[in-house]
Amino acid sequence: MRLKVSIGVRLFLLVSLSMAAVAAVGLGLVRWRFADAAPSVTGQAARDDVSGLMRSLASGYRAHGGWSFVPAEPARRAAWLREQLAASPVTPGAAPEGNASLGYRVGLLDAQGHYLAGVLADPLLVMLASIDRVRRDVVVDGRTVGYLLLAKPRNPDDALAVAFLLQQQRNLGLLALIGMVLSGMAAALLAVGFRRPIRALAQGARRLGHGHFETRVDARRGDELGELAHVFNQLAARLEDAERARRQWVADTSHELRTPLAVLRAQLEALHDDIRPATRENLALLLRQAGALEALIDDLYAMARADVGQLPYAMVSLDAWTLVEEVWRGFADRFRAHRLQATLTAPDGQARVLADGERLRQVLSNLFENSTRYTAPGGCVELAGAITDGALQIRLDDSAPGVPMAMLERLGERFFRVDPSRSRELGGAGLGLALSRQLVEAHGGSLAFASSPLGGLRVTLTLPLER
Repeated sequence: MRLKVSIGVRLFLLVSLSMAAVAAVGLGLVRWRFADAAPSVTGQAARDDVSGLMRSLASGYRAHGGWSFVPAEPARRAAWLREQLAASPVTPGAAPEGNASLGYRVGLLDAQGHYLAGVLADPLLVMLASIDRVRRDVVVDGRTVGYLLLAKPRNPDDALAVAFLLQQQRNLGLLALIGMVLSGMAAALLAVGFRRPIRALAQGARRLGHGHFETRVDARRGDELGELAHVFNQLAARLEDAERARRQWVADTSHELRTPLAVLRAQLEALHDDIRPATRENLALLLRQAGALEALIDDLYAMARADVGQLPYAMVSLDAWTLVEEVWRGFADRFRAHRLQATLTAPDGQARVLADGERLRQVLSNLFENSTRYTAPGGCVELAGAITDGALQIRLDDSAPGVPMAMLERLGERFFRVDPSRSRELGGAGLGLALSRQLVEAHGGSLAFASSPLGGLRVTLTLPLER
């Protein structure tokens, strides 16, 4: 099972380790500084002689029958042993005991190991500072009554540095404790600062998982967590829009299917109840309704497959403008029947594109049918091509009626129709432009809508040229 460690603990450990590393570096620098500044005293490199001090302590112990002559005040004990060392006789031929650092590196213990006087090196300091501790027995009448503990550096020239560290070990310990407390406080503050937005993101993600797409989190932070919260809100907004579009899609699809089915059922019931005779004309009307329903279902199926990327495309190199002219000529009779003046202007240059000819034909047919159906009789339809910026632009303009400016952005949405000029009474379920946009975008192109200078709608189809 994977062990879970909270952010607070991780931050505390990280800050603590960082402070420990800084302390270790600082300790090394202090050692180096004092060792470098310490004078090399002749004889000090040989050994630190405390034999005179041991004899003085043994004499005092024998005279008082114990260690009662050692000062009872804790503040006096360290200085007292230095005084005893300074007053003790020097062994002939030994290193001078006037060594200023020796009195700061020696401590006295009784036979049971209890502290009596002097300075004792903390075990942790001994380990960090590479200090050796030498024990000398204080013997009285053949019996060990105490011990002198001498802190000796491995390099004799570091004696002053060791003495300094021993004098400051309590302060260093206090500083270490303060550092640990401060690191804990810093870690706690950082943990609170990190955990709160992370917890909000986790709770928000769980809410999104349960379908609450209106969920948002606070994104006012200026750091990476704030950026993550902003991205989370964008994702939630897109999911909310997608869910809203899905619900609208289901509602609109149901509505569009219900209408032709209702008409078809009403006509069948009229035939069944002998209200209307089963003539060829009435049966033809039923067939037209069934055909309209079939066309709607085909469009819905094509859009559903396009949404999931399952609509097949047979991409080949072709002359797009040749295809445009072919489809345009196929609508000539429709234009004349609606008394529309049709004008075609070819582009300058080759218009070869990589496209699915049948899909592109479907798009062009939808656009031309849209202009034919919704342009008022006696108007005009103009189609022009142009080569710009490595792309073929096919611009279709028709005359009035136009589309209100506020509704232009919604053209191409599923089931969207402009009322009343381009209403459902003229046919269509509002899927043609939406399917056309999907087909064009699958070719790497775009489909844009704007007001036409002729008074109607301008549709601009852009396809990238073959390279």
